This record gives sequence, structure tokens and C-alpha cells, in this order.
Amino acid sequence: MKKTEMVLEGQPKPLLWVATPQRLIAIDMSKLKINHYEDASKLKINHYESRDFEIHSLPVFRMLNLVENEFPFGMRFFIRDSKLYMVGGEKPRRGASPKLYRHLKSVGHDESFGDRGLSPYVYVLDLTGLDSSTDLDLLKHHTSMLAAKPTPIVEEIEGKIYVLSGTPSQSYCLLPTPTFEVYDPLIEQWKPLDQPPFYREGCSNCQEFEVIDHSVLGTTIYVLTFNLMDEFYHYYSYNVNDGNWKFLGESEDKLPVPYHFTPMFTGKFVPGYNDIYIFFLGDIPYAALIPSNDRSPTRYQALNEVDGALYHRQVASYSGLVVQLGEHEMCIMKPGSVQAKEGSLRPCHIILYMATFKVEKLLHSSSSAQDRGLKLLRTADASDVSQTSSHHDNDVQDIRAPFLSITCLSKGFYYLDEWGPEASYICSAFFHQLSTHEM
Repeated sequence: MKKTEMVLEGQPKPLLWVATPQRLIAIDMSKLKINHYEDASKLKINHYESRDFEIHSLPVFRMLNLVENEFPFGMRFFIRDSKLYMVGGEKPRRGASPKLYRHLKSVGHDESFGDRGLSPYVYVLDLTGLDSSTDLDLLKHHTSMLAAKPTPIVEEIEGKIYVLSGTPSQSYCLLPTPTFEVYDPLIEQWKPLDQPPFYREGCSNCQEFEVIDHSVLGTTIYVLTFNLMDEFYHYYSYNVNDGNWKFLGESEDKLPVPYHFTPMFTGKFVPGYNDIYIFFLGDIPYAALIPSNDRSPTRYQALNEVDGALYHRQVASYSGLVVQLGEHEMCIMKPGSVQAKEGSLRPCHIILYMATFKVEKLLHSSSSAQDRGLKLLRTADASDVSQTSSHHDNDVQDIRAPFLSITCLSKGFYYLDEWGPEASYICSAFFHQLSTHEM
């Protein structure tokens, strides 16, 4: 396992914990920097082959290969009280070639593990004693979920952890029930919740409905599924207060929330600003200023200061991620792959575009300024969004006068050699700063 040098004594180490289907990686954010690509317009099409386009190695502080260490793949995690909890997932069969993990449907399950290879287990990593010489020891928690959860959705809402079964890699398997449950950390107990309407009890084909994505707004979880029977997308919601599932229809245009809060638009509120929301629209990061009343429109601003200008044009990208770092500070991550030119030693580059930045409101971004009805203007950047969002073209507009000042702290492209033979997909990410006594 690769070791990295320790930070100077007395200084906290900012770590970004990232889970992929097979690995748990801690990125040392103190080693990130701003990489400039001023000559990008002059680069040839395969710009990553150019000497002028520098891609750095990701500054990894610690890394654990979950599959090689006999843990399930596809786990998701949450962090509480300086402890990292990983839940669910699927146990691959022994002896499977690592190359098969890029296409998980061909791996197969270890039927002797958990529930026919699906994991109900919870693993815990204590972050308080972590340093560069300490192994990442995941220990099995004394409580397990009531049922196994492949590729689960995990969200913390009002101090409780909600876990919903996702889509397993093997389409022929039965999905264990309950498919939805909640964990109360105060009493360390799991409780079953109402079965989602898209999961039928004892369904012989658990991919009759495929869970595509989800989002959370307040106390409501929104879930986007794809029905393989009628080949339509379906939207559902679950409110943790009343405990009811609702079918919301087949179009996000009819959802009771603005589109940037719906599944497929990954985003987070900025810590310290409860009305500034950072999200990805296609491959472009945007900020939304949420109005304080129904009379004012939501305002949008493209985050050109931290956008990877060539990224969405030259890279086959995967779902991006927005991470809260601290007071007014955010991080965006966008993994993907690029095909090298013929004869290259690297037939395919797995890369990550990553940027950190500080957000500050401008004086004229108050609700009174919105009430004056500033004119919405279409921007060139907004016209380059992915086709999957084309039905929102009339909504995605930028205001000429920005409402945020964005200070870029770091940005650049990084190789993801640590990820090995798997698709460059991020399951979840969370920021945690190791204090002096933790190191």
C-alpha cells in the first residue's frame, strides 16, 4: 500500500474521503493546487497527449482496496463522530479476474456471504487514530441492517440514517426485504420502513425497476427509477416525517420542486448560506440563488472560475459530485475517461477533474435585488449542456450581473491510477479534517 509523508506536526490535515465501488481513498487536499491551462485553445484534439497539458497524480494519503481485502464492492458510507461507516454492497466470487470489475454484471456473487452474496453488514473505520503508517482497518459493527442492500442509497436526515436498496449487479437475484430502513445512532437500532412502490415483495426480477438516482431536499427523499417493463422513467418521493411514499409521475417538469433539486442534478447547499445551491447541469457547475419568496425567480450563475474548460468537450464523463468542505467552501469532482491516440502506452486514461473554491455573496444578491426583476440572459456556457437536460433549456439562464464572488483554491486534472481496473465512478465523498490529536 502506498505511503505518503505526514503533515508537519501541529497542523491539521484536510482529507477528502472518496468511495468507489472497489476502493476507499483519502485525498490529501493540502497538496492540491491551481493548474493553469491558458494555452488550451491551441492544443490538438487529443490535448491530454500534449506536453502543454499536464495531468498530475492524485495526492492520495491512504487507500484501501476493498475487494482485495475481502470486503463487499459497491458499499456507501456516512461519517459520524469521527467514525466512517460503510454499509451494504455485494461480495464478488473468489478468484474473479480484477478486469471483470469494470463490468460488474460478469463478476458473480460469493453465495456463502451474507444473503446470497448481498451484504447486510456495517463496517466501521475509526478516524481518530489515523496516520500515514496506520492500516485502514474496517471492523464489522455489532449491529447489521435488517436486510442486505446492494448499491444502497444512504442519507442522513435529522440525525438518522436512511438506507434504500439500489440496483444490484446481478439482475436475476431476489431483492431481500425490507428494502428500506432507518438507523438511529442514539439507540443503535435499525427499523424497517414502508416498502417503496417500485419494489414488489418477492419480485423475481429485482431489475423490473432500476434505481437511477436520488436527491434530498429538507426531509424529503426524491427517487428516479426506470421501469424496464414500460420503459418509462418514474419519480417517487418519501417524507421522513409522515413516512409515506408518493408517485410523482413520469416527468420532472411536474415535480413539486425546482429542477435543480431533482435527481440527476447532483448538488449541495453552501455551508453558511442556506440559499446558495451548487450543482452540476450536464458537465457544467452552476450556482443557484434560491429566492426568499414565491414572487422572485431563482437566479443562476455559471461557475466559470472553476469549470474545466475542455473537460465536457473532450472527455467521456461520468456523474459529477459536489462536496461541502467548510464555511463557504465547496469542492466539485468529475471523473471520466479519455481515449489515447493509437499506439499510446496508455490506451485509456482514467482521470478526475477536481476543483475547490470559496463562495462569497455580492452585496446586490439580496432578495430586494431579485424583486426588481433583473433580466435573465442566455449564456454561451449554458448552451453547451448535455442533451439529457435539453428540455430545461428555457430555464437554464444566467444573469448578467453575478450574485457570487468565486475564489478558486485549487483546480486541475488528475490521473486515477489508484482506482485500478474499474469504471471511474464515485459512490460517495465526505470531507473530514484530522485534528492534531487524531494524528
